[in-house]
Amino acid sequence: MPEIAEVARVVHFLRLHLVGKTIGKVAAPDDGNIFGKAGTSGPAFAAALAGKTVAGVGRQGKYFWLLLSSPPHPVLHLGMTGWVEIRGLRTGYTRHLERTSKDGEEQWPPRFWKFHFEAEGGSSSDDSTAKSKVEVAFTDARRFGRVRLVDCAGADIRQHTPLVENGPDPVEDRAVFTEAYLRAQTRSRRVPVKALLLDQATVSGVGNWVADEVLYQARLHPARRCDGLTDAEVAALYAAVRAVCDTAVACLGDSDRFPEHWLFRHRWGKGKKGAATTLPTGEAITHVTVGGRTSCIVPSVQKMSGHATVDGVEGEDGDGEEEEGQDEGKSATPLDGTESRFFDGKKKTKRKMNGDAKTKAEMETQTDERASKKTRTAKSMVKQEEPDENMPKASRKSTKVKKEEKLTEPPSNLGRRRSSRLSRIPA
Repeated sequence: MPEIAEVARVVHFLRLHLVGKTIGKVAAPDDGNIFGKAGTSGPAFAAALAGKTVAGVGRQGKYFWLLLSSPPHPVLHLGMTGWVEIRGLRTGYTRHLERTSKDGEEQWPPRFWKFHFEAEGGSSSDDSTAKSKVEVAFTDARRFGRVRLVDCAGADIRQHTPLVENGPDPVEDRAVFTEAYLRAQTRSRRVPVKALLLDQATVSGVGNWVADEVLYQARLHPARRCDGLTDAEVAALYAAVRAVCDTAVACLGDSDRFPEHWLFRHRWGKGKKGAATTLPTGEAITHVTVGGRTSCIVPSVQKMSGHATVDGVEGEDGDGEEEEGQDEGKSATPLDGTESRFFDGKKKTKRKMNGDAKTKAEMETQTDERASKKTRTAKSMVKQEEPDENMPKASRKSTKVKKEEKLTEPPSNLGRRRSSRLSRIPA
């Protein structure tokens, strides 16, 4: 799914081609997911944009917004498959194009569009591109994206929902996202370190692949409990977050420009026939599930130590490449039995890595022992009922008669109350 770098790419193109232009015709059919779940509607969105001039474009983590000449301002989230298309331009990053491009011809409005509009005008400069008409569309195949309107002054937009509930952006908010801030967050939580990174209230913009890359660079296993990290490990984690996010944003999410030594270059082989399952150095790549999310790791580099729990370990023969996951609508549960803002599911029982659980072989042995014990007991009961062969025949017959008498003897009333109706029947 689009993360901090991909959202930075969208913002880059919007700033380059839309700022300073006035929005004209807007088409936005109502959608209960895209608009409705964010508290607005397609027609309300269209009315808010028509005739307004785009004064700027902002970003915080996975959210971005258009600053219009007057409120309300649209704030958008791309969800899992959302994207912003500009007619005649290749705005998509490499992996987005791999999933969406079917042929070389451009279709407009593009497939799965949720709104599109025209904008024209521009500055008084001689730049013909700035003054030309621009057509913009928002697409989302799976409809996890969100579009809302925030009615406030443009300068105060980050003080309103949903931006105010999100943590600092590691690239945009350098003064807030410091090593001391990250250390305080790790000490106050009892969740796997990957869950901490994915919590948008802690760090904005970090998604599944960014978190995996950060933890690989910091040489930390994703299941390590964050409150057990040493100061040196927190320092390495902070440096990795800054380095990975800065580099990815500088490359505008274009993975072809990512460093060759990054795990990202080699992580996409899960479930693909003939795909590499090792780094170029020969170190194995595997996948584990932490907090309900699949994590790509290099076990020889990211060693398990301290307090850690893992849902399961998966080989490379999976069912296929995993979608990067949802930020909205999907819940997970911490494995240490605690609740956090990142998790909203039910608590799970803590699973011990080195517990005293019985093995399958031990269970089978105990089952066999119980079965043989029952067999021996049954045989002994049969043996007790059989008469002794050395006993005289007369005695055997008397014994048999006594048994038959016992069988034919009517059962006692055992204190039952006799029906009054039966007592009235004549003999």
